Amino acid sequence: MNYAAAKYFIVKKLNDELATNLYYHGFHHTVDVLNAAIMIAEIEDIKDDDLTLLKTGALFHDCGFLKTYKNHEEAGCEIARESLPAFGYKPEQIEVVCGLIMATRIPQTPKTALEQILCDADLDYLGREDFEFIAASLFREMSENKLISNNQDWNHLQINFLNNHKYFTSFSKGLREEPKQRHLAEIQKIVDTYK
Repeated sequence: MNYAAAKYFIVKKLNDELATNLYYHGFHHTVDVLNAAIMIAEIEDIKDDDLTLLKTGALFHDCGFLKTYKNHEEAGCEIARESLPAFGYKPEQIEVVCGLIMATRIPQTPKTALEQILCDADLDYLGREDFEFIAASLFREMSENKLISNNQDWNHLQINFLNNHKYFTSFSKGLREEPKQRHLAEIQKIVDTYK
């Protein structure tokens, strides 16, 4: 596996070709998820080929937005299957990467330890201090794509999402769950004023 070459390929593609109105799902999100995945992997003692596959999955997990907004995970797997053989990835390694990409689909359904790490990395921000800033970028993106119409609908959506979300790794459960619950309580206070 030539991870460095695969990384160069997908980073250039994302930087050059992603739509400019992906305020949340832009290249910055991919970098954020990659960094979170590496951090969690270190604590979970993921090494060698597993770490390389995890990092590849993080880099490719939202590349499907290059082709489509809806069902971008399937499109991401297509891109991975088309491009990764050129970088020395074997078919079974590419299927691991595709499993990682598909695991991030909402609702998340990770089946392996690597998939659990990537799922937690993908939604790491839910339990971080920059939650409000990142959530605002998702609201803007969803608004422009006509997926949400106003703040009230958005806050109800966030409450539903946060209530149904769960972290999988010991790192994320220990470090991100409590702040996530605080964010949920703050949004609930806002929603309570709607009644």
